[in-house]
Amino acid sequence: MDNENSSDILCSIKNGMLKIVLNRPKKKNAITIAMYKDLIQILHNSIQDSTIYVIILTGTGSFFSSGNDFKYLLTNKNNSAFNIESTINIFKEFIDTLITYPKLLVAVVNGPAIGIAVTMLALFDLIYASDTMFVTLQTYFHTPFTKLGLVAEGCSTYTFSNIFGKCKASDMLYLGHKMTALEAKHYGFINEIYEYENLNKVWTYLQKLTELSSESILAIKCLVRRWNQNILLKVNAEETIELVKRLQSPDFLERM
Repeated sequence: MDNENSSDILCSIKNGMLKIVLNRPKKKNAITIAMYKDLIQILHNSIQDSTIYVIILTGTGSFFSSGNDFKYLLTNKNNSAFNIESTINIFKEFIDTLITYPKLLVAVVNGPAIGIAVTMLALFDLIYASDTMFVTLQTYFHTPFTKLGLVAEGCSTYTFSNIFGKCKASDMLYLGHKMTALEAKHYGFINEIYEYENLNKVWTYLQKLTELSSESILAIKCLVRRWNQNILLKVNAEETIELVKRLQSPDFLERM
């Protein structure tokens, strides 16, 4: 698999690790449908590449990602050629790809994460986040679905209660609780926190993966994911159906 670079997504490969960078800093790395298509293709290609066994996702700038970019949907909703259901199915395919992905998924959360940028992390295997004493650069995890008139996605209606427990999951899904990096570590959502200024140290730390058996890592990943995979696929399908309804609702359009 050759290194791939586009304006919105950057890729590089080193020592069996494929680094994927969300590269829309002016839009806080919001993810477009075109980016989802690219991410799906990159992930599928990496499955076929026997030299890759780890995927690392991060963002450019001070934001990990502000989640879905709904501007495209709102701009094209009156276009006769536009079909919201088929468009959202691309988003569904991306989540399905994460659910079934056979190799190690690592996230380096370099700043705030919102919406799908939070919920998809529950499908990753290792998560490292930055944090700082400066308020403008502090990492947080925010799921403002009810504020926007949307519905929880990324399998969070299933994964969040398993990770955070019923009460905290309810805070996040219903009330849009903004979780700090320290809270996320407390609940076991992320593995470790790095000072924002020292986030590069995480890349050095991840080099230890190159000393381990890739075959062993992939075998363990297969066993870990096997038991919940079918459940997660069903959850994603149900959430997607409801998301299509919400995106077409007057409530959502008014709130946007």
